Amino acid sequence: MWRDESVTWQVAHRPLGGIGELLGQVDAVHGLYYVLMHAVFLVWDGGGAGAGGGPGAGGLWALRLPSVAAAALAAAGVAAIAHRLAGERAALWSGAAYAVLPPVQMYAQEGRSYALVAAAVVWATYLMLRERWIAYTAAMLVGCWLHEFAVLALLAHGFGARRSRGWRWSAAAVVALLLPLAVVSARQAEQQLGWLGRPSWGDWAAYGVLAALSLLLARSPALPRELVRVALPLALLPPGLLMAVSLVHPWYVDRYVLYALAGLALLAGTRLAAARGWRPWLLVAALLVPFGWWSLWLRTPESRKDDVLAVAAAVRERARPGDAVLFLPARRREWLLSSPDLYGSLGDLALERTPAASRSLQGTELPTERIWTRLVDAPRVVALMDPADQPLDPYPREAVKRQTLASHFERCSVDEVRGARIAVYARPGHCADR
Repeated sequence: MWRDESVTWQVAHRPLGGIGELLGQVDAVHGLYYVLMHAVFLVWDGGGAGAGGGPGAGGLWALRLPSVAAAALAAAGVAAIAHRLAGERAALWSGAAYAVLPPVQMYAQEGRSYALVAAAVVWATYLMLRERWIAYTAAMLVGCWLHEFAVLALLAHGFGARRSRGWRWSAAAVVALLLPLAVVSARQAEQQLGWLGRPSWGDWAAYGVLAALSLLLARSPALPRELVRVALPLALLPPGLLMAVSLVHPWYVDRYVLYALAGLALLAGTRLAAARGWRPWLLVAALLVPFGWWSLWLRTPESRKDDVLAVAAAVRERARPGDAVLFLPARRREWLLSSPDLYGSLGDLALERTPAASRSLQGTELPTERIWTRLVDAPRVVALMDPADQPLDPYPREAVKRQTLASHFERCSVDEVRGARIAVYARPGHCADR
């Protein structure tokens, strides 16, 4: 379980009132998802969602099962669109193409909202083709309230719906009902997305590959024009627009527009369904090798930035009764918040108010002077730090933590755990004390 999933787990286990208080300060964009996961854990835990000692094997099932189900539902939706526009064979291949795409598999096994957003957008696309405008509006609203960048799919749908009167009324309703969330999240944007930079060359290269492949497939005379009119804008417009906006306001992350891959799957699957001869199948066989390797890699801890359960297990091995814990930087407190039994047994030296009490994700920390006072009085400290190649936070609180550890303590050990370093500090000459 990596850090973003840890946030899902610990927020979803708060009382509903506590979730509401948090959303007024941060993460409003994920509010509906947190409420949904609160209900999932309420059923799974068989009691209050605020209870629980940490995400064991069962907790991870509950955390990820909605994403798995949503990815399957999205694949079925891609197949339904292809069936309506190109027939049964195209439906089979398009649904399969969506399911094997590595980014789809990645977010199918992750406890975050992106697979659910994709399912909502895909089925909204199908409902648009059926001209079921009330149901279309409802599906798009669910997608947008799960993550507001789903609204970019409206622009793609405008091409498939040919800007019909029903689509215009639906689009207006979706935008109007999304506006309250947009206003709140806009106030939180700097705090929420401040870590993002402008799209990298890798982002542009990936989009270039997506665009070239989609345009190449769309040129095939074997593809129905109506399918191209639906699939091509869905594949290109949402990521392209978000990347363009991100040149001014850095908001782009590929998972925010995961649903765009449904457009690529429709084009590729329908083209495969119409394929004749052996060459297309040779290409498919060649792609199965890297796709298979990537699929296996996605199911390892190395595919994520860190592993909070591995960090917690390592801390549990090294900590002694009476030890204090220090997070450098403070936002790494999320590594232990999803293991409340362990976190509660350690004294958090820098903590002023807990995440729940402060209506935040990682809590608030004491003033610099008080952090120094509490730290110099501690006999032994377990410090949780970023990997050595990560930049150091320049903030005064973080600087005083580093300086005090260096000047008043001896480092007894330091171990690398997936995406983290765990260092044990003690008074000079006391590392061997038990």
